[in-house]
Amino acid sequence: MGYVKATFKIYGEKGEKILEGIVDTGAIYTVIPRTILEEIGVKPMERRRFVAFGGEIEREIGEAVIELMGRKCTTKVIFGDSEDLIVIGVYTLEGLGLEVDPISGKLKEATLYLL
Repeated sequence: MGYVKATFKIYGEKGEKILEGIVDTGAIYTVIPRTILEEIGVKPMERRRFVAFGGEIEREIGEAVIELMGRKCTTKVIFGDSEDLIVIGVYTLEGLGLEVDPISGKLKEATLYLL
């Protein structure tokens, strides 16, 4: 299927920024470089341990508002290193009510189940 890319807006206490990232349904959280998060005023809330790059790493996480396809949600964001890719994780997709259509390779409105 290849990569699914998406352009989105991220909001912090001091501003907003338009970014492009890779949608990764295997990633839990969204990853944004620390410099961008700090620039728009997103603050770390805690540190968590993740499995990545063949081992375990620790990264700070915070919360930001993301807007994609006319939808907004508050989501967890990982403070990435400068070399980390911008990744939109499944936690953000679920918050936005979106999913990847495996046939078209594009984002679409998800079927949401109440119960």
